[in-house]
Amino acid sequence: MTTDAADQDRSEILDNYRAQLRAMVDGDTDVLGGLLTGDFTLTHMTGYLQAKQEWLAQMRAGQFVYHDAQEKDVTLDVDGDTARLVGRIVTDAAVYGSRAKWPLQLTMDFIRTDGRWLASRSEATTW
Repeated sequence: MTTDAADQDRSEILDNYRAQLRAMVDGDTDVLGGLLTGDFTLTHMTGYLQAKQEWLAQMRAGQFVYHDAQEKDVTLDVDGDTARLVGRIVTDAAVYGSRAKWPLQLTMDFIRTDGRWLASRSEATTW
């Protein structure tokens, strides 16, 4: 892969990641859903494995309300049509009515699908 193509891939993946954070804060589940594969899963810091549709439905129902997500650090490794991003954020969120700020590390897998980079998996832990 040429340097320009590699830089383009990195840029597209980072754009997706940052668009996810914006969509979470905006509560825009349509935009967020479009950035994820159909079989996307989110593993919460509690260890709960959640399917994309369940997570988005809970956001729409107000069970997950993201007030802010501040990016602190991000690393990215791209290998062909797959990539792994590790991002550290501080999120201000209300989960089932309890609001708090959490320092989260998001380990995310991305795949290139039909020329677009989409997140296929995310695992949230604290740091």
